[in-house]
Amino acid sequence: MKLSKRALNIQPSLTLSITAKAKEMKKQGLDVVSFGAGEPDFDTMFHIKEAAKKAIDDGFTKYTASSGIIELKEAICAKFRRDNWLDYEAKNIIVSTGAKQSLFNMIMVTIDPGDEVIIPIPYWVSYEEMVKVAEGKCVFLKTNNFKINPADLEKAITPKTKMLIFNSPSNPTGVVYDEKELKQIASICMKHNICILSDEVYEKLIYGKKHVSIASVNEKIKKYVIVVNGVSKSYAMTGWRIGYAAAEEEIVKAAIRLQDHSTSNPCSIAQKAALAAISGPEDHMPKMVYEYKKRRDFMVDRLNRIEGIVAPRPDGAFYVFANVSKFYSSEVKGSIDFCKKLLEDAYVAVVPGIAFGDDKFVRLSFATGMDHIKRGLERMDKFCEKLRK
Repeated sequence: MKLSKRALNIQPSLTLSITAKAKEMKKQGLDVVSFGAGEPDFDTMFHIKEAAKKAIDDGFTKYTASSGIIELKEAICAKFRRDNWLDYEAKNIIVSTGAKQSLFNMIMVTIDPGDEVIIPIPYWVSYEEMVKVAEGKCVFLKTNNFKINPADLEKAITPKTKMLIFNSPSNPTGVVYDEKELKQIASICMKHNICILSDEVYEKLIYGKKHVSIASVNEKIKKYVIVVNGVSKSYAMTGWRIGYAAAEEEIVKAAIRLQDHSTSNPCSIAQKAALAAISGPEDHMPKMVYEYKKRRDFMVDRLNRIEGIVAPRPDGAFYVFANVSKFYSSEVKGSIDFCKKLLEDAYVAVVPGIAFGDDKFVRLSFATGMDHIKRGLERMDKFCEKLRK
């Protein structure tokens, strides 16, 4: 049996493959330090786990509405009003099996074959593959200091442009856009009638800045924006797989139809846990952000002390996107070679920047313990010293 062209066109995730290889090496007894994982190392809060246990005990183990339970949708609406100054109704919300499915659903119901989708570089690895599955055309936009230049965005737009994929705080760079920058981007998209798919899953993981949703910057922009978020990063619930999207009712209805025939409802028990997370206390958040900031500062300072590495300080998320291109040579031809040798020689796992559209960089996650970070960066320093020789 032949695979479809669609299947053959999908590339494996380099972030997941690096993490899988590191785990396999650990199983072999090797002392691998992994900076690959895109998930918090904190545990899910007690009250959230208790809500899941209660759901099981109460027999809440059957199908729900495909788009999620009404209580969770209403809690999400309250969260948008509380955190983002956005007024949505339950009919504007769909709950999915992780923010990744929310993104996928929205791309599938808005993009036709040949539609152009602008993706700023660097970008999260799955954006490109999702657009390709929908048979859209990816238009990659170079950025300045990892941010969109409005003039460059304007130039990239054609009559076929349908969507801009936007991510703040960003994976992999951690950049956070301010309100003035958001207004400029919003104005251009409204002028050209372009949809904005806004991935805001890292919104609560910000260091010294404030998250502003692009959907909130003026009265008119909201109908152009699809906001995607989830509980994975902010509440340390990666494995629970609950994400959600907010959009105009027509778009949400289409996404629900798609979800009806793909996965049906997200896990009933995880929905109850997400309800407890979104509507409950957030006492863990200041502690989590404080700890991440401490790790971020150490990692950035330590990386920049390694001769040949330039590591900008991220304002959000939990990644450092470091330029390692000075180490490229006939033996280390790009970020994949750098990461492969670093893992094989020093037992340190990082993700090649080419996965995010920029081969000069590698991504390191600081969602891991400080001792782990110190040990890994010491090894990386010695590895880079060998490359310089």
